[in-house]
Amino acid sequence: TPVGAFLHNARTIVRRAERQITLLSSKEEVNPAAIKYINRLSDHLFVLSRHVNDNGAKDVLWVPGKNR
Repeated sequence: TPVGAFLHNARTIVRRAERQITLLSSKEEVNPAAIKYINRLSDHLFVLSRHVNDNGAKDVLWVPGKNR
């Protein structure tokens, strides 16, 4: 669904931010709660997008090297 796609896109942006915060934390002090929060937000967006897309159909699971 469009909403599910939007949520998945938001999750990718949050994951990018998580990688940047993790990189920053190797150079400067970063509140560990911030890293944990960003990680949980990513998890939440993933679950929420799956819930929004749930119409009784099974998801197409990603299998590395096979879903191309």
